[in-house]
Amino acid sequence: MPERRALLENWLRSVLDRDEVVLAPASGDASFRRYWRLDHEGTRYIAMDAPPGQEDTGRFVRLARAWRDLGLRTPEIYRENPQEGFLLLEDFGSRLYLDHLDGASADRLYGDALGALAIIQACATTAGLPVYDDAFLRREMALFRDWLVERHLGLVLTAREEADLEAALTYLAASALEQPRVCVHRDFHSRNLMITASPSPGILDFQDAVAGPVTYDLVSLLRDCYIAWPRARVEEWAWGYFALAVQSGILRQEAEADFQRWFDLMGVQRHLKASGIFARLHRRDGKPGYLADIPRTLGYILEVAPAYPPLRGLADLIQARVLPALADMTSQTPAT
Repeated sequence: MPERRALLENWLRSVLDRDEVVLAPASGDASFRRYWRLDHEGTRYIAMDAPPGQEDTGRFVRLARAWRDLGLRTPEIYRENPQEGFLLLEDFGSRLYLDHLDGASADRLYGDALGALAIIQACATTAGLPVYDDAFLRREMALFRDWLVERHLGLVLTAREEADLEAALTYLAASALEQPRVCVHRDFHSRNLMITASPSPGILDFQDAVAGPVTYDLVSLLRDCYIAWPRARVEEWAWGYFALAVQSGILRQEAEADFQRWFDLMGVQRHLKASGIFARLHRRDGKPGYLADIPRTLGYILEVAPAYPPLRGLADLIQARVLPALADMTSQTPAT
């Protein structure tokens, strides 16, 4: 919004003691935050605009500093204005994981990311964080029905489909709640990780961290809504992390019997949530770019559902009604 940008420019002129600042869009994200890049005395910075009432810069600042103290690469905070929702941050550059992941680089980049995740899970405190409880999990999974199925696609579920969906949600929540609880980033994926100087990766968008299931961030990274890998390779990385988690004291060896199920079902929970968020971003926020990621996101659910009988009704709903409706809607959308 023009008025927000004018406020930000006035604040930056004051804290940098400059007559003029020139802002260039750095990125937007799936929230109300906006990011701008600027140069000052030969150094590039990022200015964050996080409108109060919609975003909380205080949580970002606290977690950035706490995680940085653990040796993780979070942006250094040079100036803050919590009243207006402005921060002046270190610029990590523009080398997003998503843009650089390929068959040759994946082992190295995911190795770095999994090492950082182990530090978060083994060392970051959960004190003061919201808890990923049953109500929280169900609010997130409800986004699938509320925003994708009903509001975006206009589908009305039958009584049988409603019962199958409710049974699946109950099953998924129970699996999540039985897992060991750790600090969870909540969006630990290729669009929030950056290739940086050591330590790498640079970690972004961590302000919504919670205390929650141990496999949540792992499946967010390895079954990423924005890039897909062969299932065998994903599971190789996942089990490699299991060994690291046992070595680091995050998990006990006895969890081996449950780990694959936890990982698979946590992914289904996240992908239900994400598909609903992508539809909401289009319908509510005017951001249609995420719609193209919905088929991939739902495809992960269809990939694992056959191994888990309580998910078969959900898989049937997605296969028989949701994906065809998405395809019909896409075919009717004029090319731009």
